[in-house]
Amino acid sequence: MADIILASLNTVGLIFGGCCSNVFTLEKIIKTEPDSGLLITLSQFIFTALLASFSQLTPTLTLKTPAVPMRKWGYIALMFFAVNMLNNWAFAFNISVPVHIILRSFGSVTTMAAGALQGKRYSALQVGSVVILTLGVLVSAFADAGSKERRATDTDTSQGKSVETSTGDLGSGLLILLAAQVLSAYMGVYVQDTYATHGSHWRENLFYSHFLSLPLFLPLTSILRRQYTALSSTPPLSVPDSLPVLKSANLTQGIAFLLLNSATQIACITGVNLLSAQASAVTVTIVLNVRKLVSFVASTVLFGHRLSGMMCAGAALVFGAGALYGWETSWRIPMTRKKEQKGENEKKAQ
Repeated sequence: MADIILASLNTVGLIFGGCCSNVFTLEKIIKTEPDSGLLITLSQFIFTALLASFSQLTPTLTLKTPAVPMRKWGYIALMFFAVNMLNNWAFAFNISVPVHIILRSFGSVTTMAAGALQGKRYSALQVGSVVILTLGVLVSAFADAGSKERRATDTDTSQGKSVETSTGDLGSGLLILLAAQVLSAYMGVYVQDTYATHGSHWRENLFYSHFLSLPLFLPLTSILRRQYTALSSTPPLSVPDSLPVLKSANLTQGIAFLLLNSATQIACITGVNLLSAQASAVTVTIVLNVRKLVSFVASTVLFGHRLSGMMCAGAALVFGAGALYGWETSWRIPMTRKKEQKGENEKKAQ
């Protein structure tokens, strides 16, 4: 029992500590250079693939024979690459980090839809909470669009941008995030089915989903070079004399936060994969929604984002519905099933 509790605490620590720190470093990069999504994704993939490779090497430094067919890992890697590219690309379309967090919580809806297509059934409370969550996402998106429109109107003369350009950018960003969530939901169900068939080989998934994605960056070399140059041109990182190794590296602020972002991403994704191996796809989605709430509050407080009353209402609907769904899925339904099973066993005993 103690081992189970310790493992659960370890998983929660990796998810909340790693993922929330990752959002902080992400916002630092976005504040400096919004169009850095591709470079952020590549850096995360390289770091994670290198670290995850140790679990897949034999004593002779050759790769172990995978327990899951390579064609499945290749398919998962392709989807994983696309989801991460879309999520990070959205930052180039005038979407703030808090709004990004809210809209990515829409994953509960797409996960349920994917499960329903596979024949899974959901309770009335589960469906109702997802309806509320959807309403919250729509309210948040509408509120953000309104605030972007007002800011565009105020700065139209000085920046030479029209209201239509601002709202058009936002609409494109919303569509990109929606596509990412739909694909992510399908990928989550596919991974869950893969685990059910071949076992929960999450370390293999961690390695191959990143390693097999690296060649997909090759056609994008020119964009990566431009984004790296932009981050390299940021002010130098202030390092105390007590850290001579870092001081001699002469890192800029942009590159330093890029490296920190990749390091925290490793902790975050390790926790998510541990949770995926222990729980259903929907439960994983709900736990991540709670983590996103923590990140949302931290981002708003630390970076001084201005949130309208409508935006706060939308966020409350999203995270409240997520909590309701989590209670229904992870507590009430399992307890009801246990009671029913107990009653059936007692009848058989009589």
